Amino acid sequence: MHRRTTIIGLVALVAVAVGIISCATVNRVVVAPPMIEGAKYVGMDQCAICHEKQVKDFNLTQHSRIEIREAAEKDEVKGLGCEACHGPGSLHVDAGGGKGKFIISGKNPDACFQCHLDKNAEFGLQYHHPVKEGRMDCTACHNPHGQDIHTTVQMPMGRANETCAQCHRNQARPHVFEHEALREGCVACHNVHGSINPKMLTERDNNLCLKCHAQVAAPSTAGTTYIGSFDHTQVLKQGTCFSAGCHTAVHGSDVNSHLRY
Repeated sequence: MHRRTTIIGLVALVAVAVGIISCATVNRVVVAPPMIEGAKYVGMDQCAICHEKQVKDFNLTQHSRIEIREAAEKDEVKGLGCEACHGPGSLHVDAGGGKGKFIISGKNPDACFQCHLDKNAEFGLQYHHPVKEGRMDCTACHNPHGQDIHTTVQMPMGRANETCAQCHRNQARPHVFEHEALREGCVACHNVHGSINPKMLTERDNNLCLKCHAQVAAPSTAGTTYIGSFDHTQVLKQGTCFSAGCHTAVHGSDVNSHLRY
């Protein structure tokens, strides 16, 4: 009897919770769209008069699908394409254009943060690229108008790290003895927007390296950690694989197959 009463109570609690959520869930804009005081939406055709190439390329991207609807007129699209990120453009047009004039500049990360809330949060973590500090911007790595959202330059690298290599050339360049993780890209080890770990690593300490390099010890050697044929149990207590003085050339080495300088 007691069990039945408990079940009935749980069902009632769930029903109340669903009711609260249903009442609280409405069709609304979670993040306020970019606004320019006194400006009105003019449409992408107006933007294309001066920005023909950008609009042509932009129409092939996922960003071009972004639209803003007025709450009072849900079926009428007010902000579409360019103006969904840069704000309504009538004042910009009336002023004859001009970089950043009466328009939200692409150099302003707030234009991106309107939708990319998770990246906004990551840039607030302890270790991050200095976007919020104004020393770089999203467009340094991303092309919001391009079909390929990642900016790349022509580099003789033959790997998927071109975007990072624009600044981190020494780390991403080819080496005689390569760290095979680089074949998967920098994001295999780094959270490129921000992390709670130094160097924006996805894992702290040795945990990052051991995700790929640890081997299961045999029952007769329980409590030991073998990497390759070498017992690393005591070595791992000295620090991380790269800070303890062992594998200091973590991105690759030109002189040692064990990634040392």
